[in-house]
Amino acid sequence: MNRKNLLTALPMSNQSSWSVDAIGRFLHHSPQTKTLTSVKKLHAHLLTTGLLLLSPGVQAKLIFSYTACVRRTNLQILTNLCKFLIPNRDPVPFNILISRFARNGFAPYALKTFSFMHFSGVHLDSYALCSTLTASSDGEGVIFGRQVHALVVRSGWSSSVFVNGALIDLYAKSSLVDDAAHLFDEIPVKNTVCANALLSGYIDAKMWSEGLKVARNMPLLNINHDHFTLSAMLRASTGLSAVELGRQVHGRLVRTVYDSENDLFLQSSVIEMYGKCGFVEKACQVFALAGYGGEGENDLVLWTSMLDAYGTNGCYGKVIELYKEMLVKGIKPDEVAFVTVIAACARTGQVALGIEFFESIRNEYNVKPTQEHYSCLVDLLSRAGELDRAWKLLNEMPQKEFGGPDSMWGALLNACLDSGNIELGKLAAQRALEWDPQNVGIYVLLSNLYARFGMWDQIGLLRELMKERGLKKDAGCSWIEVAN
Repeated sequence: MNRKNLLTALPMSNQSSWSVDAIGRFLHHSPQTKTLTSVKKLHAHLLTTGLLLLSPGVQAKLIFSYTACVRRTNLQILTNLCKFLIPNRDPVPFNILISRFARNGFAPYALKTFSFMHFSGVHLDSYALCSTLTASSDGEGVIFGRQVHALVVRSGWSSSVFVNGALIDLYAKSSLVDDAAHLFDEIPVKNTVCANALLSGYIDAKMWSEGLKVARNMPLLNINHDHFTLSAMLRASTGLSAVELGRQVHGRLVRTVYDSENDLFLQSSVIEMYGKCGFVEKACQVFALAGYGGEGENDLVLWTSMLDAYGTNGCYGKVIELYKEMLVKGIKPDEVAFVTVIAACARTGQVALGIEFFESIRNEYNVKPTQEHYSCLVDLLSRAGELDRAWKLLNEMPQKEFGGPDSMWGALLNACLDSGNIELGKLAAQRALEWDPQNVGIYVLLSNLYARFGMWDQIGLLRELMKERGLKKDAGCSWIEVAN
């Protein structure tokens, strides 16, 4: 039924239950199509027939449809619409609104609705608080989230494990991991959700050891591990290159997670862990068993993880072979897969094949190439000695569309270092530093190029410039695992 027929088919009686379902279906599709005129017509119909008073859910969906069809900065229309809900002081439509706004990327609307609800004296429950805290973690809402935290303390919701879990998640996602850890230590009741939120914050901040400490302490606090916990522990093992710990986590998930071979998210994490730790054959074994005989065999993330494992360990021929197998199976590659296979072509000297893969991004899959794809293409041409062609590509491509194409110029500079092309290398370095004057890697590459030709005076000037700008070369490090 199309929208026009839906409006004419709605019954004039407010007693028909199926009409409420029809209204709900229409309002569900309105935000996707931005049909503001149709929403207004439906609003008028609901007012004249009395259907608007049937369900708080219909009221909330109507307001969501209105706000989704206008500019996201237009908060006044939301305030005007929410005033209609005030006479009943019913928190249900407000809760539905906040939840839908938070789930669909309308964080400012969710926060505005909560503020309106609070100042209008509508009862606040844990549902409203959790949804608002979730919206506060999206973007720059952490200041609002702190204010909600203060309200939580004043209103006595500090004992709610659900609200505390949402607060920990807010601070963790806002890179305030110390605040999240402090709150986790303070709350009287802890559960797996709270622990996982803190653990995820540590892992996202690359504080691998601290995250593992949380995971190891969970059994001492009578908190069970779940598959999210195990996935985070695998990420920590990957970050630390701690393959023995990764093996233990792998064994734990095989023993405790039902049908673990079909949990493709976990299996992808296992493949990534083994691949990053250099155990590519083990990664291959996990890949062969993951999702075996089911839909998981064609899971894109699983295949991309295996591509990355091959690429990380220098098995570039295997990358190209597996990529072709993906295409035969009808699996549509994503941006990550394109980067991996073009980089593999660059390192195996297959220029024509790499260009073919690059052109397929737009021509066959209708995907706009990203900066990483162009960087791989420049690296492909540069490694093949076609520096002039790479230079022409960089000058003709739409660089303003990317945040900073210094990585592409860096790829050309690195090729100039390998081939000894001093003049082109200096031009590439100049272009790269125009985009990012603080890129230490460009200074290091240019210094190495000068050193190759014995240009020590230029190296001295370059070091003085780095000192003036407060730049320092990052110290290299290596990870090894030793027995206790």
